[in-house]
Amino acid sequence: MKITEGVKKYRSIITIVLALIGIVIMAYYDYCDTTCSYLKGDIFGIDIKFVGIAYMVVIIAFAVFRQTPVVRVLLAAGVGVEVHLYAFQVQNNGYCPFCLAFSVMLLLSFIINYEVPSAWRGNRSRMWLYFLGEVDFPMFKINKLPLLIFSLLGYLTILFTFSGSVTPVYGQTTGGVIPSLGTGQYKIVMFADYFCPPCRRIDTKAEPLLKELLNSGKVKIEFVDVPFHRATPIYAKYYLYAANADSGADNILRVRKTLFDAAQVKHIQKEDALIIYLNEQKILWKAMDEKSIFTKLSAIIKDNNIKSTPTCLIRYSAKEVKIFVDDIEIWNGLNALKAHISAGKR
Repeated sequence: MKITEGVKKYRSIITIVLALIGIVIMAYYDYCDTTCSYLKGDIFGIDIKFVGIAYMVVIIAFAVFRQTPVVRVLLAAGVGVEVHLYAFQVQNNGYCPFCLAFSVMLLLSFIINYEVPSAWRGNRSRMWLYFLGEVDFPMFKINKLPLLIFSLLGYLTILFTFSGSVTPVYGQTTGGVIPSLGTGQYKIVMFADYFCPPCRRIDTKAEPLLKELLNSGKVKIEFVDVPFHRATPIYAKYYLYAANADSGADNILRVRKTLFDAAQVKHIQKEDALIIYLNEQKILWKAMDEKSIFTKLSAIIKDNNIKSTPTCLIRYSAKEVKIFVDDIEIWNGLNALKAHISAGKR
């Protein structure tokens, strides 16, 4: 009883704290510090991460002024939204830990603000209608309004406005050859997004090791740009253009470093600005039909079920393929391949 009374007493403060945690989670997800998971969605063209942040800000505003009825309505609508987003992740077999953590904050806030509906005492037959609780708006002379209504409204709103995807793809066409380095029996495929911080970290850290593996004459390397960020297709295009101008290993690795810098240091998102930067860095490029290669990149991304970056696929043989996710795992995987080659194993 004392715990319940304490929760009620500090309900607004707890709600504010949980909402702030939700904002931090979404901000951290946007920064993408460990791996960049591809669970993308928007509402009316607005990234759902920013919608989530704005939603929590609104909850904080009403909680500060102790407008509990409005907070309950917002949280009930949020529960309806989360039902659809959960279903979307299950249906696509792609789960976003940040999104799930955010939903936990929302559900905890809902529980903190929940009260057993008085309508249950009057008519038990309507328990199903009030199982999420009720809300009163005396100023509008509205009493015992089921929160289930707002949950359904939230669900229907997200159902008809949410546009999401799990596996990123480029525009489709046919033909084209994906640039590669080396011709060895072992194959490395590096999946990355230029706007993904851990992708840049492993790209920089692994460059000497990749060169060493190439020099062994036993390794073939492909780089697959995964279009998580909306500007990534532009970067992928100029990577292909640069590889078309000079497909040597030193140039390819230098081009990728330059593109990572353009994305994360210069924060370039427009094609004109990227061209200027590449010219300043003396990166040569030769235009080609990049769309023909984008089709193959999309197929590789889909076939390997790539849902986060950085991801590295190492094929030892037709029957032995290992996949590593995040920069630490990839580093260990590449070193394991180096040891395998050095030991002369087959």
